[in-house]
Amino acid sequence: MLSTLRVATRGAVVARSASAFRFQAVRAGSTWANVPQGPPAILGITEAFKADSFDKKINLGVGAYRDDKGKPYVLPSVRAAEQKVVSNNLNKEYAGITGVPEFTKSAAVLAYGKDSSALDRLVITQSISGTGALRIGGAFLQRFYPGAKKIYIPNPSWANHGAVFKDSGLEVDKYRYYDPKSIGLDFEGMVADLKAAPKGSIFLFHACAHNPTGVDPTPEQWKEISAVVKEAGHYAFFDMAYQGFASGDTNKDAFAVRHFVAEGHNICLAQSFAKNMGLYGERVGAFSIVAKDAEEKKRIDSQVKILVRPLYSNPPIHGARIAAEILNDATLHKQWLAEVKEMADRIITMRALLKDNLEKLGSKHDWSHITSQIGMFAYTGLTAAQMDSLAKEHSVYATKDGRISVAGITSENVGRLAEAIYKVKG
Repeated sequence: MLSTLRVATRGAVVARSASAFRFQAVRAGSTWANVPQGPPAILGITEAFKADSFDKKINLGVGAYRDDKGKPYVLPSVRAAEQKVVSNNLNKEYAGITGVPEFTKSAAVLAYGKDSSALDRLVITQSISGTGALRIGGAFLQRFYPGAKKIYIPNPSWANHGAVFKDSGLEVDKYRYYDPKSIGLDFEGMVADLKAAPKGSIFLFHACAHNPTGVDPTPEQWKEISAVVKEAGHYAFFDMAYQGFASGDTNKDAFAVRHFVAEGHNICLAQSFAKNMGLYGERVGAFSIVAKDAEEKKRIDSQVKILVRPLYSNPPIHGARIAAEILNDATLHKQWLAEVKEMADRIITMRALLKDNLEKLGSKHDWSHITSQIGMFAYTGLTAAQMDSLAKEHSVYATKDGRISVAGITSENVGRLAEAIYKVKG
């Protein structure tokens, strides 16, 4: 018996020693030896563009506005508002958990309209731009939505939507949206998928300037979508990253959001001020939920704060103060609206010039989708092979799916761009 016990003890010691050896071996290498290599940057457009020595190269992959010289643009109203903020000698104390109140109140009015029935029952928090707003929304839905923890996003959608919602704990599925044959909206497919989804499903909608296609429903189509969503008891989550930047009119671009609210949908909304104010690096955004009444608003607000607190505690103040100055100062607001329209109009003009140049070159293809689409991005209808040819043979860089950033087109390069597209497409 004693002999058997000694053997067992020696075996346990040997096992522990082997385990310790393995642990020490791992530590000797690195604590993070088992962390896998992530995939490289999906397209590396910027890197390829920078490596090209051709002086007339064109970058149509950038997701930020550029002026007609191809340079980053700071709005004069933003410069003026920032000077006001600095001259006020404000302190640098923390904002509250839900942000700078002068900003969130005015952001709500901009989105929903000054006479909206939603304003008195709206829960709103400042966020880390539009991405942060989506992340808060995803986390709230995952924690409290009474139906299936699944969100349907359009196919295609902004590349980060899937990752944001998956990391929020939601399952992600897709509904039909873009029709490559017509280079337009697959409205029938979209409506069919809305009707086929389980009752009470969550659907994400781009409020305007759909990214990446530039294809938006018409107001009449939005009305039909609203009716289908209501009939099925679905929940609408709007992402509005381009209000004003799409058509040049902030009210027109908010049509879908305001119509859904008017029709009784208690939506949630992610807002970004990166594009329409050029506040990319300031990370200014807002997330809001339309509650049923004041009592529900109070409960939701408490839970949004509980979600935000461990994420980042409270948001940055400088960019929010700039946005608040623009939205609350009548003179600056008027100036900003004019500048937003100028940016939108430049993009609309570039679309028209590209279409005209292709037609003048003798292209037999129908390029009307270039001007019927809206916003910063356009789906050209070019194949991956044709996009490769654009890059390799003509130094025109964009994503393989045929998406181009119209903000990268200028009056100087639009002619050469049209020639390049004509040579690879005909």
